[in-house]
Amino acid sequence: MEEVKQIVANIRKGNISPLYFLFGEEPYYIDMISQFIEKNVLSEEEKGFNQMVLYGKDVNIDEIVGQAKRYPMMSERQVVIVKEAQDLSRTIEQLIHYAENPQPTTVLVICYKYKKLDKRKKLYKVVQKNGVLFESKKLYENQVSDWIRKVLQSKGYSISHKASILLVENLGTDLSRISKELVKLTMILPKESQITSENIEEHIGISKDYNNFELKKAIGERDVLKAYKIINYFSQNPKDNPFVLTVTLLHSFFSQLLQYHGLNDRSPKNVASALRINPYFVEEYQVAARNYPMKKVSAIVSHLREMDLKGKGVGANALPSSDLLKELLVNIL
Repeated sequence: MEEVKQIVANIRKGNISPLYFLFGEEPYYIDMISQFIEKNVLSEEEKGFNQMVLYGKDVNIDEIVGQAKRYPMMSERQVVIVKEAQDLSRTIEQLIHYAENPQPTTVLVICYKYKKLDKRKKLYKVVQKNGVLFESKKLYENQVSDWIRKVLQSKGYSISHKASILLVENLGTDLSRISKELVKLTMILPKESQITSENIEEHIGISKDYNNFELKKAIGERDVLKAYKIINYFSQNPKDNPFVLTVTLLHSFFSQLLQYHGLNDRSPKNVASALRINPYFVEEYQVAARNYPMKKVSAIVSHLREMDLKGKGVGANALPSSDLLKELLVNIL
């Protein structure tokens, strides 16, 4: 995030590179930088003749270079943005010749999502020398809560720990999706507010009591009554609580629990590091490990794989999700 801020700050100061190569597994920051360039480098009057957006599936490298080598019309520079450039992955190395001597009056932005640029190849080194090379890395689940807190802090808000965990457990690590929900909350709530789980339930529609986070916790504690209450709620609201998502999250939890059983050092710091979880959750794994020995955990992981297939319609004879959820819970507990 600091690197993104630096890139944006340099552009604001007029320190604009002729070439930006944005790549990596996390599309959120790639979109953020490219959209900032699209909106801010040229004035509205200049954009008509001097700003062009291309798509990787519709062009080849020669066409991109041809556009980039054009001279701007009645403007100091032109902007050429290539979106979905990963569709050019087989020929992307052909960009080397242009990258070696980029047109100084062009700002060429390559958005190369979900892929990495090979550091061993010449293109990586040439762009690094003559332009801005930015890798947008996917955040681990245990890093997303901190990301949420920082984003809200920059907007003048705070968030309770339970509320941030609730967002991550239900929205995953998709920063674009989380960002949209945060924008919604900041539009509704006054500045200086602390966002709570009640706010999330009211404005985003994620129940603070009946969600995958609470289900995982109830199962870990072997709280049968609470687990069944949540399962019944899921059965009555299947669109908001997809079975496949529940199975995926539980599979991740028990796989990590299996890893926990194999640790020699079970200090909270080492557990959080080894399992890549927020330190807040370490006690949850300690409790679950006492309730589920390694042999049982191994059997549950195997069963969850079967349930995942059933949830996708393999060998389940189209059973409703309510029946699958009950079978899932019986086999775990």
